[in-house]
Amino acid sequence: MHHTPPGPPGPHPRLPSPLQRVEDDRFGRHGVELALKRDDLIHPDLPGNKYRKLVLNLRSAADTGHDTLLTFGGAYSNHLRATAAAGRLLGLATVGVVRGDELAGRPLNPSLARCAADGMRLHFVDRSTYRKKAEPATLAALLRETGCRDAYVIPEGGSNPLAVRGCTALGEELREHTDVAAVACGTGGTLAGLAAGLGPDRRALGIPVLRGGFLGEDIAALQRRTFGEPTANWRLDERFHWGGYARTPPELLAFAEDFEHRHGDATGLSVERLYVAKLLYALTVLSEEGAFRPGTRLTAVITGTPEPSE
Repeated sequence: MHHTPPGPPGPHPRLPSPLQRVEDDRFGRHGVELALKRDDLIHPDLPGNKYRKLVLNLRSAADTGHDTLLTFGGAYSNHLRATAAAGRLLGLATVGVVRGDELAGRPLNPSLARCAADGMRLHFVDRSTYRKKAEPATLAALLRETGCRDAYVIPEGGSNPLAVRGCTALGEELREHTDVAAVACGTGGTLAGLAAGLGPDRRALGIPVLRGGFLGEDIAALQRRTFGEPTANWRLDERFHWGGYARTPPELLAFAEDFEHRHGDATGLSVERLYVAKLLYALTVLSEEGAFRPGTRLTAVITGTPEPSE
């Protein structure tokens, strides 16, 4: 039986997260049953995959006596927001290394402003430094510059073996209820854990939201580091990034609004635009393409909530 690790103080996490069946003719006419795995409802401050990815890292930080968390993200990073909120809840200092030194002199966007309001100290770096952030010399320099040599370091997107282990619970919760579980991917940690938790007779599908074609190797490497070898039950479809991270063309926004219009009353779902909209669009296209056999129980993992507004 799976035991959920203790989380931050405040509202108790809602686990397992709700699973909602959705009636949608774009799936139904192909014999596909669509369900939404509402990880966005797990915790008001750490919604979605952020709770699952952070909870074991937070426990490790506490167990090793760290009082500061340092992590990385772009200007609209859900992970930075979640880490800042976790720091506030747990009384830990937080530092966010932000990609893009051109942002340093500008007013903070709503996402970074939320980080700052939760007490996160933001440290802006140029893009070439950011690309090398995992290299020991660059990381050591960043820890020096921020005055955080003793910080507990969590990688970009939170994706490390502890995060992957935290996400195996997602697969375990779905194992008896789905044939294919699909998730939007940034750094791949959620998919790596989801696939392992589902077990070999279920399939996991990842929809990358970034361009690049590198993610498959990253996910296999994460699984190797966490479990000793990659699982064989996942694949990626790289066609639905819409030009790259944070690219949300009008057609995608119209799709998200239409999905909310169709299903918002029944589910209460607000579609997060950077990840979840791309996932739901991809599944709609794949269903029309006949990618899922009639009778397939298909689950879309709703990993997050919309950005804070202006």
